[in-house]
Amino acid sequence: MKRVVITGSNGLLGQSLVSLLLNEKDKYKVIGFSRGDNRSGRNDFEYVSIDITDEMLLKEKLKTYTPDVIINTAAMTNVDACEDNKEECDKLNVDVVHFLKEYAEKTNAHLIHLSTDFIFDGEKGYYKETDDPNPLSYYGMSKLKSEELLTSSSVHYTILRTILVYGKVFDMSRSNIVLWVKKSLEEGKEVTIVNDQYRMPTYVEPLALACKLAIDKKAKGVFNVSSKKLLSIYEIAMEIAEVFDLNKNLIKPISTQSLNQKASRPAKTGFDLSKSIEQLNFVPENFKQDLQNFKEKLT
Repeated sequence: MKRVVITGSNGLLGQSLVSLLLNEKDKYKVIGFSRGDNRSGRNDFEYVSIDITDEMLLKEKLKTYTPDVIINTAAMTNVDACEDNKEECDKLNVDVVHFLKEYAEKTNAHLIHLSTDFIFDGEKGYYKETDDPNPLSYYGMSKLKSEELLTSSSVHYTILRTILVYGKVFDMSRSNIVLWVKKSLEEGKEVTIVNDQYRMPTYVEPLALACKLAIDKKAKGVFNVSSKKLLSIYEIAMEIAEVFDLNKNLIKPISTQSLNQKASRPAKTGFDLSKSIEQLNFVPENFKQDLQNFKEKLT
């Protein structure tokens, strides 16, 4: 039986992973590390309320549970907030990874770390794992630094890069693009959304499955995980309206420039998924199919 510590176990991916791994209790012992109370709605796993930015405390708790695998889903992901609070961003996005890396080096634990398309500048799209990063924001830079900590180490690491993660779990601390567009349209509110940024959104359930595949295959290296079709964010909103039978006329396209956001965003990301398909046996869907699966789960 593998002992798996999930940092950020109260988050969207964290809760999804807890549920997925607990489906095979004979195979995985799940330990969740997160701030505050356990928000997963489950009490059939070990939960530790912890500030993982406290190095001594984090390493002490890891020694207590001696994980074979650590999945680091915890991160500061609000791109503009990272620009405003660089120190806080570095604490969670870089320092924590350094602490986990040091622990994993000593114990040979398998460290699975989540990263982002925002390490790229968005000049070309359909990025391969081997393409040169060039982040435009402090958030992107912090995630690149965390990747470099692992790629330059002796740790058995898996980095899963992903894009615009959405879904729903028991107790949500924050929304995501699908829930926000859906709720706004259901309430009859106009949605203004950029038509000059392109992404491949990622449903949280296949992303959790990719983490599990990385554990089972002892995968090492960097892997891209997302849906398989590049869409403008405006097109993403239109597909949400279509799948959930909501009023498309409430969706209004705008340019990125008109938003005047604090941090720059890459214009066109998206991934080449062939390595994950071949080596992880990851099976990507197009966004509409993932949305349909999500809709069925909600009903």
